[in-house]
Amino acid sequence: MKIRSIINLAGLGALAGGYLAAGTKVSEEAYAPFQNRFIAHRGLHSGDGAVAENSLAAFDAAGAKGYGVELDVTLSKDGAVVVFHDDDLKRVCGIEAFIGDLTLEELQQQSLLGSDQTIPLFTEVLNVYAGRGPMIVELKTTRGRNEELCEKTLAILKEYEGDYCVESFDPTIVAWFREHAPEIVRGQLACAPEGYGHAVSKWKALAMSLCLFNVKSRPHFIAYDLVKKPLTVRFAELLGVKRVCWTSRKIEDTVGQDTVIFEGYEPPLTFENKEG
Repeated sequence: MKIRSIINLAGLGALAGGYLAAGTKVSEEAYAPFQNRFIAHRGLHSGDGAVAENSLAAFDAAGAKGYGVELDVTLSKDGAVVVFHDDDLKRVCGIEAFIGDLTLEELQQQSLLGSDQTIPLFTEVLNVYAGRGPMIVELKTTRGRNEELCEKTLAILKEYEGDYCVESFDPTIVAWFREHAPEIVRGQLACAPEGYGHAVSKWKALAMSLCLFNVKSRPHFIAYDLVKKPLTVRFAELLGVKRVCWTSRKIEDTVGQDTVIFEGYEPPLTFENKEG
């Protein structure tokens, strides 16, 4: 009897977790620009830094070859929407400063990985890339300015004529788009608990890795790191949420995926579905 009770509780727990992690099934028409596509992570950049990540040169190079692109947007101190991945400038620009503490003018004086490229405005990237492929826009957590970033990013995207979707590690950002722009394809980024580092508590990292906050955001896709996915995420996939992986460094990563975000190699533009 005791064993049966434990099994029953475990089953109920799994069902509850699956419910919390479930997404919203997107129409095939809405997801068509991203289906079976390779997406260049932060543009088509080079390993030696000559073509830096998230630079105008990287997005132009990706567009020239027909690749979709993934990019990161955040805010400068004076409220400009810029394209940059890290919270601080140390790794990419070599200075000790948070990106949100510098104005646009100050940011555009910084070299990206020692190249001749600087931190671009989101609008500049859109003008250079010019709809030559599908675009995944990742919104970064911005220290109390998430709503400002969401509003400004949405306003810019409404003027863009290419194909795009949005994603974020921050479930409150994904939920914002569910409420304010439900017609836009939205995705939840996630990874194993250790991947969140010290950005959140251990318990929140575990919940985020299980995608339990999907109960608020109900994403159309889950973009998961290339590690073994938890049962909650697999359950969401069974219910129809699209499967996106990052960051692929070999062509075999297409197995069991709908969209592949890649870097470090140049795959074909599309791939055929293969189930793992």
